[in-house]
Parts: sequence; C-alpha cells; structure tokens
Amino acid sequence: IRIMAGKVKWVTDIEKSVLINNFEKRGWVQVAENEDWNFYWMSVQTIRNVFSVETGYRLSDDQIVNHFPNHYELTRKDLMVKNIKRYRKELEKEGSPLAEKDENGKYIYLDYNLFVEEFRKNPSSTWIMKPCGKAQGKGIFLINKLSQIKKWSRDSKTSSFVSQSSKEAYVISLYINNPLLIGGKKFDLRLYVLVSTYRPLRCYMYKLGFCRFCTVKYTPSTSELDNMFVHLTNVAIQKHGDDYNHIHGGKWTVSNLRLYLESTRGKEVTNKLFDEIHWIIVQSLKAVAPVMNNDKHCFECYGYDIIIDDKLKPWLIEVNASPSLTSSTANDRILKYNLINDTLNIAVPNGEIPDCKWNKSPPKEVLGNYEVLYDEEMAQSEGPDRDLRSRSGQSTGVKGNRARDSGKPVLTTWK
Repeated sequence: IRIMAGKVKWVTDIEKSVLINNFEKRGWVQVAENEDWNFYWMSVQTIRNVFSVETGYRLSDDQIVNHFPNHYELTRKDLMVKNIKRYRKELEKEGSPLAEKDENGKYIYLDYNLFVEEFRKNPSSTWIMKPCGKAQGKGIFLINKLSQIKKWSRDSKTSSFVSQSSKEAYVISLYINNPLLIGGKKFDLRLYVLVSTYRPLRCYMYKLGFCRFCTVKYTPSTSELDNMFVHLTNVAIQKHGDDYNHIHGGKWTVSNLRLYLESTRGKEVTNKLFDEIHWIIVQSLKAVAPVMNNDKHCFECYGYDIIIDDKLKPWLIEVNASPSLTSSTANDRILKYNLINDTLNIAVPNGEIPDCKWNKSPPKEVLGNYEVLYDEEMAQSEGPDRDLRSRSGQSTGVKGNRARDSGKPVLTTWK
C-alpha cells in the first residue's frame, strides 16, 4: 500500500492505447471503478451517472474527470444553437458589435418556422439534417425539397425537428454548398480545444489540428445528394470508400493547410481566416459559459468541426465532447498520443495527485502543443482601454492575432 501512496490512481472506460500508454508512462496505477481513484477518463454516458441526482456521488478534492457535468449545452447540436442564439440576443441588447448578422441578416441554424420561410425564399438551396445526439456522420442526410420534410414534427421547446418514425430530434441547417475545395475535394477542420474552467473562461487551442478530406470529388449536383462520400468528411464514413488512402487517411495537417492558403490566397487573408476561426471558438464557449456547471473537478477537451467556404469564411459545424481517440494512421496515433500527453500535463500538474482547488493556471512551459486561446481573467485585468483596440487582440488575454487590414480601429470583439 505504501508504494501506491503518492501515485495517481486512474480508471478509464475507454480502452484506447493513446490513453493507457500515457497513464502508464507517468507511473500511474490502474484501479477499478469502485476503488479510490484520482483520475477518471470517462465516456459521456458515465459522466451522466457520476453527476446524476439518483446515482451520483460526491467527488473529493483529489479526484478529477474529463467532462463537465452538462457539456451537452455545447456538444448537442440543438442546445448549442439555443445557447448561441441566446448569447446573440444578449449582445444585441447591449448594442455590442458582436451581434452583427451576416449580409442577409440571418444565422446558419434555423428552427422549423424560419426554415420553411427561408426555403420558400431560396427554393434552389440544399439543406442538411442531422440527429441532435449522434456522431460519426450517422443519420445525416441532405434535402432540397420541402416535401422531404413533411413527415417531421416540430418540438416547440427546442425548435428541433422530430422524426415521426424514430422520435429522434434533428437540427436543420443551410448546407454550405460552396465549400473551399482542394484538389476538387471537400474537407473540414478538426481542431482540439481544452477548457480548464468556464468561469473565468480559460481555454487552449491545440496547434496540431487536421483537415479531413472526402475521397470523392465534390459536386453541388442534386443527383449526388445521397452520395455521402462527396458530402461528409467523417472518417467513419470515408474509410469505407473505394478511394480511401490508408497511409494518410485523407488527412492533412492544419499547418499544411495554412501554407497552401498562404501560397494560393495570400498571407493576409489566411491570417484573417485563422483569426476568425479562433474567434468563433471563443464566442461559442462564451455563449455556454453562463449555463455550464463549472465544477472544479472537471476539464474537457473538445473536438471542434469547422468548415471553410470558398470566400474563406469559416462556419462552426459542431463541437464533440468525446473526439475520436482511434488512430486511423501512424501519424494519427502519434498526434493523439501527444494530444493526451499535453492535455494531462495541463489538467494534472506534474502528474501528481490532483488538488482541484488549484488555480488552473499552468506555467507556459507545460503547455506543449497547446497555446492559450483566451484567458478571461487576464483579458479583464488589462482594463477597459482594451475595448478600443481592434479585434486583432494584441494582448496576452487572447491568442496573438494580427491587426486587421481595414486601417480603421474595430471594437474588440473578444470581451
């Protein structure tokens, strides 16, 4: 027993080598779920039980887990939409420059009434329907006729759509039918974002995100609406395609994407694109921060999915609470091993028995491939004059961005 004293005792219900190798490398000791543990890397199903009123239990100060109790406020598609809408309304009330809508004055996700109205205005557009609580591209389909949605009813509480056959809730959104293509193929970005606390908000962006490509060239043709190899980038779908490459897995690093865009579109617009991606992520976290149960025993590493259109405008597709830790290629395994390694270095300082009362502000040296994306405390301590600087955020409160090219000062949109 004495040997085990002072060693972190871990449990996981996700049997992935990138996790277990990281725990073992630290000399941590595996224990059973019903024994005393310090660190539990758990599935979203298990977290529900840990924090549920009936089956839940009190965590002690030396125990931490890898999900916030109600992470679904961000990671369920319909709830994310609801929270972002509420956040925008609040910003509109304050007259914040953040509340600007796009050139047509609309949001990307719609509820049923808005959808029918929009559909009639743009009868030639394509729409994408996704189940609110599923992942890996399951249950997703595209529609371009109003009649295809007649069998659905609307849930008045969440404004999501409910399938009459399966009673499953869906969200609908305008399909981005002008995606940026590389080599004629559609892709999206998977970016990893670590949140150590929501109030104050402190989040980190992992530098080694990647692009996921479709295996088949993109066409907006309506005859291909059912061909998911053209439209969905999920590896779970693409790996079954005839043209799937098992060596690179249809993946490209974000740094490669950046180099490609700098050489084809120029440095300035590429910097602006990445600023906007970081900005979208921070705003989505700010939108859910007020409703998130900011439990001190929790941290969370999210998988953000972003798509870029051919005008280099980024769109937030969704946020995953349990980004895949399965490795589809050798490079993938190394990336995910390092991701977990760097995440643990921030969440469990020095690999020692956790004390969830610590200030959750690790020194820069331990960040590895993470960089501070936003630190609310730091941003506030920089004072109100910060608001008069541009959204380029030349400060330590946010990721160091570049000044906007318009020349006129833009109100900062980070606060």
